[in-house]
Amino acid sequence: MAKRKLTQAEMPVADHAFYGLVWAGTVLTERVDRALSKAHDLPVSWFEVMLWLASSPDPVPASVLGNSTMLSRSQVSRVVDALQSRGLVTRTPSARDARSVEVSLTPEGHQLFEAADATRRACLTPVFTDLLDQQDLEALSTVWRKLKANKEG
Repeated sequence: MAKRKLTQAEMPVADHAFYGLVWAGTVLTERVDRALSKAHDLPVSWFEVMLWLASSPDPVPASVLGNSTMLSRSQVSRVVDALQSRGLVTRTPSARDARSVEVSLTPEGHQLFEAADATRRACLTPVFTDLLDQQDLEALSTVWRKLKANKEG
């Protein structure tokens, strides 16, 4: 008996939407990870931490990185260790809380981030940015915010 694929019309819309999010996240993350690793010896998890650091004008408490990224706190700690060993970030004691540390990009970290970000954007342009218009991007951003706001639910 021949096997056939289930079509979108046969799948409930909520299931198809969920599968689409998982598929897109997996495929795009793998694509970016390959490009960043090849061009900069930088795994996508390291880039994610650097992206949050580059987006902040001030040093970022390590706990905030754990809450902001898609990584666990222990993963963030390992990534920050690796970035620090490459001279890409510094850890400094927090002036507000003696029990915590704040993380910031070094000048070398900023340089690598800029180059890696250009690689990421070039990698995603033909398969994401060029395919979606501003309304699509805003809709995806709205969906992401809604889902993330209820991540504990």
